Amino acid sequence: MKKTFKLTHPKTATPRVVDAIRHEVKKYIRRERNKTLPAGADFWDFDCRYGTDVENCDEIHLSEISDCISKAETTQLESFYLEIMAKPGHRTAKKEEPAPDNVYLKQ
Repeated sequence: MKKTFKLTHPKTATPRVVDAIRHEVKKYIRRERNKTLPAGADFWDFDCRYGTDVENCDEIHLSEISDCISKAETTQLESFYLEIMAKPGHRTAKKEEPAPDNVYLKQ
């Protein structure tokens, strides 16, 4: 999804427009996550970018999308650009932490 969202509408209040944008984003993410995974992939990962327009956008984490939409509303932007691209993700093994040296042992 590569889209420029407008926050102004002649007949609809801005909070309703923001709710509609959030709903559209969640719907897109849900639709992408329901697609079948390619062989060897563990989950769907997302590359996200946010900015005032296509040229001025920064990478963000998927969990920051709602905060960015809220920020656009509070700063009263007329529009903002949001890009969400799905890609297959692979889990990495967690490193085991070594046991602390000062553990009291029962004797």
